[in-house]
Amino acid sequence: MKNILVIEDDLMIATMVKMRLNKDGYNITVIDDGTAGIAAIENSTPDLIITDIVMSSKSGLEIITYAQEHQPGCPIIVLSSLSEEELTLIEAFNLGVSDFVPKPFHPNELSLRVKSLFKN
Repeated sequence: MKNILVIEDDLMIATMVKMRLNKDGYNITVIDDGTAGIAAIENSTPDLIITDIVMSSKSGLEIITYAQEHQPGCPIIVLSSLSEEELTLIEAFNLGVSDFVPKPFHPNELSLRVKSLFKN
């Protein structure tokens, strides 16, 4: 069973992601802030990280940087409503994210993207 770490401060989105990906057979850990997300990356070995960009305490970009240093090769999907913030997205991809899913999104879209990442 694949372990997915979801770092998302919006409870409704985090719950939706967890329910959908649990249905797909993944083990999901949800963290609701950036600092705790970094601690979770340090203390676990996720097969995939899904993170928001704008959060309290640590940004998604800080999380991505930390994950790339401490979990190299672990794919990262960014969930964010920052689609109009092109420079932030460029920076996220330059840091090594695997995919970007703009909010709002359909849970089935995320499910397909996760499955695609695990196939590769």
